[in-house]
Amino acid sequence: MLRRICAGGVVFLGDKVFLLKNKKEEWVLPKGVIRNKQMARDVALERVKIEGGVEADILSPAGETSYEFYSYSRKQPVCNKIDWFIMEAVEDTISINEEEGFLDGGFYNIEEAVEKITYSQDRSLVRLAYRKYRDFREVKITAKVN
Repeated sequence: MLRRICAGGVVFLGDKVFLLKNKKEEWVLPKGVIRNKQMARDVALERVKIEGGVEADILSPAGETSYEFYSYSRKQPVCNKIDWFIMEAVEDTISINEEEGFLDGGFYNIEEAVEKITYSQDRSLVRLAYRKYRDFREVKITAKVN
């Protein structure tokens, strides 16, 4: 089995989260394979920018997920382990990268996003990351007031 270590971003903008629709018609979060001794956080930021044109800052690790699939092109099973980061978009500008195989995407309110997301572990990840993101925002607002 081919094992790949990946990194991705759960990108929030207020009460919305960024999703992409891939060529398989799946609604997913931006992510990519870590190569050449890259840092997971750098890959996550890079994939968010490349796949969706979103500039974001990392706030915190969000956790990890993994899944297996059979790769017909590689003729073997593949296991992807993804390290996720909670991010906050700098602005609401997006640019969906069709050359990377994406058909659509954008910032969606949390309820709509959870309904759209194809995979259950990604839905759970978004719910948990959103709770953590809200806590970060509350701390940020409290710090500004004081």
